[in-house]
Amino acid sequence: MPQKTVLLVDDSKTLLLMEQMILRQARYRLITASDGAEAFERACQEKPQLILLDLMMPKLDGVATCRRLKSDERTRHIPVIVVTTRGESEKRDEAFQSGCDDFLTKPIAALQLLEKVRQHLGE
Repeated sequence: MPQKTVLLVDDSKTLLLMEQMILRQARYRLITASDGAEAFERACQEKPQLILLDLMMPKLDGVATCRRLKSDERTRHIPVIVVTTRGESEKRDEAFQSGCDDFLTKPIAALQLLEKVRQHLGE
């Protein structure tokens, strides 16, 4: 079975490294982007099966990025899990209104992240 690709989007190199360490053990192919504009380009080129998306980023924030992903024919089918420090209900509502499929707050619990990733990848 081919390796599933997960796109990790965050402007924090530390958080990207943490996500990579957690998910690499599960044998996913991981690609990264550090802002929303780059995330959209990578999603169109690489066709990941799942996107983990930070909300607070330069250039294009997570909400705008999610709207763009969900409104584009090439990327609308890809599940998006928002991963953010902003757990307040307004941010959660805004994320779901932009089209995200799930929501996780930082700091990330490794088991919770793996569980959500597997759930959205149908594993």
